[in-house]
Amino acid sequence: MSTEQDPKRIKLRAGELSFDGLESGSGEPILLFLHYWGGSARTWNGVMQQLSTGFRCISYSYRGWSGSDAPIEGYALLDLAHDTEEIICALGLTSYVLVGHSMGGKISQLLASQHPAGLEKLILVAPAAPTPQHIPEFAKEAQLHAYDPRIAVVSAVRRMV
Repeated sequence: MSTEQDPKRIKLRAGELSFDGLESGSGEPILLFLHYWGGSARTWNGVMQQLSTGFRCISYSYRGWSGSDAPIEGYALLDLAHDTEEIICALGLTSYVLVGHSMGGKISQLLASQHPAGLEKLILVAPAAPTPQHIPEFAKEAQLHAYDPRIAVVSAVRRMV
Protein backbone atom coordinates (compact mmCIF):
# COMPACT_ATOMS: atom_id res chain seq x y z
CA MET A 1 0.00 0.00 0.00
CA SER A 2 1.43 3.38 -0.98
CA THR A 3 1.26 6.57 1.01
CA GLU A 4 2.16 10.10 0.03
CA GLN A 5 5.44 9.59 1.89
CA ASP A 6 6.48 6.57 -0.17
CA PRO A 7 9.46 7.48 -2.32
CA LYS A 8 8.73 7.75 -6.04
CA ARG A 9 10.80 5.93 -8.63
CA ILE A 10 13.09 8.09 -10.72
CA LYS A 11 15.73 7.56 -13.41
CA LEU A 12 19.08 9.26 -12.93
CA ARG A 13 21.91 9.82 -15.41
CA ALA A 14 25.66 9.74 -14.96
CA GLY A 15 27.43 10.18 -18.27
CA GLU A 16 26.03 7.55 -20.62
CA LEU A 17 24.62 5.39 -17.83
CA SER A 18 21.08 5.29 -16.44
CA PHE A 19 20.42 4.51 -12.77
CA ASP A 20 17.30 3.44 -10.88
CA GLY A 21 16.53 5.77 -8.02
CA LEU A 22 14.00 6.86 -5.45
CA GLU A 23 13.08 10.36 -4.31
CA SER A 24 10.83 11.81 -1.64
CA GLY A 25 10.32 14.95 0.43
CA SER A 26 11.68 18.45 0.07
CA GLY A 27 14.10 20.77 1.83
CA GLU A 28 17.81 21.26 2.20
CA PRO A 29 20.31 19.94 2.71
CA ILE A 30 19.38 17.05 0.46
CA LEU A 31 20.15 13.58 1.80
CA LEU A 32 21.76 11.31 -0.81
CA PHE A 33 21.72 7.68 0.34
CA LEU A 34 24.34 5.13 -0.81
CA HIS A 35 23.58 1.45 -0.16
CA TYR A 36 25.64 -1.55 0.91
CA TRP A 37 27.08 -4.20 -1.41
CA GLY A 38 24.11 -6.29 -2.47
CA GLY A 39 21.58 -3.57 -1.69
CA SER A 40 19.70 -1.17 -3.91
CA ALA A 41 17.96 2.19 -3.79
CA ARG A 42 15.10 0.40 -2.02
CA THR A 43 17.41 -0.41 0.91
CA TRP A 44 16.74 3.11 2.20
CA ASN A 45 12.96 3.14 1.60
CA GLY A 46 11.92 3.05 5.27
CA VAL A 47 14.49 5.65 6.30
CA MET A 48 13.46 7.94 3.47
CA GLN A 49 9.79 7.64 4.47
CA GLN A 50 10.67 8.83 7.96
CA LEU A 51 13.00 11.66 6.94
CA SER A 52 11.11 12.98 3.92
CA THR A 53 8.91 15.14 6.16
CA GLY A 54 11.89 17.49 6.64
CA PHE A 55 14.38 16.66 3.90
CA ARG A 56 14.54 15.88 0.20
CA CYS A 57 15.79 12.29 0.12
CA ILE A 58 17.34 10.57 -2.89
CA SER A 59 18.79 7.09 -3.26
CA TYR A 60 20.00 5.19 -6.29
CA SER A 61 21.16 1.71 -7.22
CA TYR A 62 24.79 1.41 -8.30
CA ARG A 63 25.74 0.27 -11.77
CA GLY A 64 24.90 -3.40 -12.15
CA TRP A 65 22.36 -3.42 -9.29
CA SER A 66 18.59 -3.46 -9.58
CA GLY A 67 17.50 -1.83 -12.87
CA SER A 68 20.58 0.38 -13.25
CA ASP A 69 22.72 -0.06 -16.36
CA ALA A 70 25.31 -2.83 -16.08
CA PRO A 71 28.32 -2.10 -18.29
CA ILE A 72 30.99 -4.77 -18.75
CA GLU A 73 33.55 -2.83 -16.72
CA GLY A 74 33.84 0.15 -14.40
CA TYR A 75 33.07 -1.32 -10.99
CA ALA A 76 36.06 0.00 -9.04
CA LEU A 77 35.36 2.30 -6.10
CA LEU A 78 36.65 5.27 -8.10
CA ASP A 79 34.08 4.47 -10.81
CA LEU A 80 31.25 4.28 -8.26
CA ALA A 81 32.37 7.54 -6.62
CA HIS A 82 32.53 9.17 -10.07
CA ASP A 83 28.99 7.95 -10.84
CA THR A 84 27.80 9.51 -7.58
CA GLU A 85 29.52 12.80 -8.40
CA GLU A 86 27.95 12.87 -11.88
CA ILE A 87 24.50 12.14 -10.42
CA ILE A 88 24.99 15.02 -7.95
CA CYS A 89 25.90 17.32 -10.84
CA ALA A 90 23.01 16.10 -13.03
CA LEU A 91 20.57 16.77 -10.18
CA GLY A 92 22.08 20.23 -9.66
CA LEU A 93 22.62 19.60 -5.95
CA THR A 94 24.27 22.59 -4.26
CA SER A 95 23.85 21.53 -0.62
CA TYR A 96 23.75 17.84 0.26
CA VAL A 97 24.69 15.20 2.81
CA LEU A 98 26.03 11.80 1.79
CA VAL A 99 24.59 8.95 3.86
CA GLY A 100 26.52 5.75 3.25
CA HIS A 101 26.07 2.27 4.65
CA SER A 102 28.92 -0.27 4.44
CA MET A 103 30.27 -0.04 0.87
CA GLY A 104 28.19 3.13 0.48
CA GLY A 105 30.22 4.54 3.38
CA LYS A 106 33.42 3.67 1.59
CA ILE A 107 32.21 5.39 -1.58
CA SER A 108 31.08 8.42 0.46
CA GLN A 109 34.49 8.73 2.12
CA LEU A 110 36.29 8.47 -1.20
CA LEU A 111 34.08 11.14 -2.78
CA ALA A 112 34.40 13.41 0.28
CA SER A 113 38.21 13.17 0.08
CA GLN A 114 37.93 14.96 -3.28
CA HIS A 115 36.16 17.95 -1.62
CA PRO A 116 33.19 18.14 -4.00
CA ALA A 117 31.26 21.40 -4.10
CA GLY A 118 28.09 21.41 -2.00
CA LEU A 119 28.97 18.53 0.31
CA GLU A 120 27.88 19.60 3.80
CA LYS A 121 28.36 16.42 5.84
CA LEU A 122 28.89 12.67 5.82
CA ILE A 123 26.74 10.25 7.76
CA LEU A 124 28.42 6.85 7.87
CA VAL A 125 26.41 3.82 8.95
CA ALA A 126 28.70 0.87 9.73
CA PRO A 127 31.02 1.93 6.88
CA ALA A 128 33.44 -0.42 5.21
CA ALA A 129 37.04 0.55 5.93
CA PRO A 130 38.28 3.27 3.56
CA THR A 131 41.46 1.34 2.75
CA PRO A 132 41.91 -2.26 1.61
CA GLN A 133 41.99 -4.76 4.44
CA HIS A 134 43.32 -8.28 4.66
CA ILE A 135 40.37 -10.63 4.44
CA PRO A 136 41.03 -14.33 5.00
CA GLU A 137 40.51 -16.36 1.84
CA PHE A 138 37.52 -18.25 3.27
CA ALA A 139 35.76 -14.95 4.11
CA LYS A 140 36.53 -13.50 0.68
CA GLU A 141 35.07 -16.59 -0.99
CA ALA A 142 31.98 -16.39 1.22
CA GLN A 143 31.41 -12.76 0.15
CA LEU A 144 32.00 -13.50 -3.53
CA HIS A 145 29.48 -16.34 -3.49
CA ALA A 146 26.98 -14.98 -0.96
CA TYR A 147 24.23 -14.82 -3.58
CA ASP A 148 25.05 -18.00 -5.50
CA PRO A 149 22.34 -20.18 -3.97
CA ARG A 150 18.82 -19.23 -5.02
CA ILE A 151 17.61 -19.32 -1.43
CA ALA A 152 20.11 -16.59 -0.46
CA VAL A 153 18.81 -14.35 -3.25
CA VAL A 154 15.17 -14.96 -2.27
CA SER A 155 15.96 -14.22 1.38
CA ALA A 156 17.77 -10.97 0.50
CA VAL A 157 14.93 -9.81 -1.75
CA ARG A 158 12.37 -10.48 1.00
CA ARG A 159 14.37 -8.33 3.41
CA MET A 160 14.59 -5.46 0.91
CA VAL A 161 10.96 -5.32 -0.17
